[in-house]
Amino acid sequence: MKKYVMAGAISSILSYQACVLAQENQSKSDFSKQSYFLDGFSRHNLDQEKVALSTHASRLVVQLATDYQQGMAIDWADYLFSEKLDGIRAIWTGNRLITRQGTPISAPSWFTDDLPDYAVEGELWAGRNRFEHVMSVVMDDKPDDMEWGSIRYMLFDLPNQPHDFVTRFDALVRFVDKTAAEHIQYVAHFPALSESHVQSLLTKVDQNGGEGLMLRKMTGGYDLGRSDNVLKLKLAIDAEALVIGHVEGKGKHEGRMGSIVVKTDDGKVFKIGTGFTDKQRGTPPEIGSLVTYRYNGYTKNGIPKFARYVRIDKSKQ
Repeated sequence: MKKYVMAGAISSILSYQACVLAQENQSKSDFSKQSYFLDGFSRHNLDQEKVALSTHASRLVVQLATDYQQGMAIDWADYLFSEKLDGIRAIWTGNRLITRQGTPISAPSWFTDDLPDYAVEGELWAGRNRFEHVMSVVMDDKPDDMEWGSIRYMLFDLPNQPHDFVTRFDALVRFVDKTAAEHIQYVAHFPALSESHVQSLLTKVDQNGGEGLMLRKMTGGYDLGRSDNVLKLKLAIDAEALVIGHVEGKGKHEGRMGSIVVKTDDGKVFKIGTGFTDKQRGTPPEIGSLVTYRYNGYTKNGIPKFARYVRIDKSKQ
């Protein structure tokens, strides 16, 4: 069992790099658990009771991250960072596994047997750049034991518990350390020292194929909906939009889709014509589906710049 002790600038950076290296070197059948220690943090008892998750309009209400904007005024000493995993967010309610939208996930019984009788939240993940694999395995109504063997449940929070993040995460780590299930792990967190420190790590994560970084406020509670207690950092920003139309292709794309027309939650309508494979242009995202796109800032009219298609996430439809 590897232990990472964070106590200052050098240890936080080196521990993070060691953690990433260890994760990259893990085989599918040997998922080592990481222990979490932060000097000076008190250990509190946490009532590990079953939590009734809030719902609204038949959709689960969970804590959502706010996009971090460079230069945002925050107290860096009050935040921990972790790598943003490119998987499918899943909540174990205490008796079943569901997506953020409340869709049941048909996991094998052995995958959930060691989960607690209270709610935990995490990412179903199989490593960097393997989102499509995770989606094909996790969203299958008939679970394949062999395929599910490649999936890890990377826990990061206890939903709706009335405690600060450090207390919630400490309880989560103690649970993971006690379970013998190697596919149940937690997302390692490290001290955020400054904006330049985190931005340098973000660049390295991006260069190595990572999704980005997350910042969690140590004193923050579990807020329902969008919250500044959790911040998301990416070099390019991902967002979702509703497909409302298709535009016929021209030139080399004649006879197939050239671009899709999408509408954002705030009513902005624009086209996305890049990021598609030839196969995807032949069978484009259906009108009414929710797609993820990536962009870099906004035009003067508030339209996402350099918008390109990323994927359809079946767990969010």
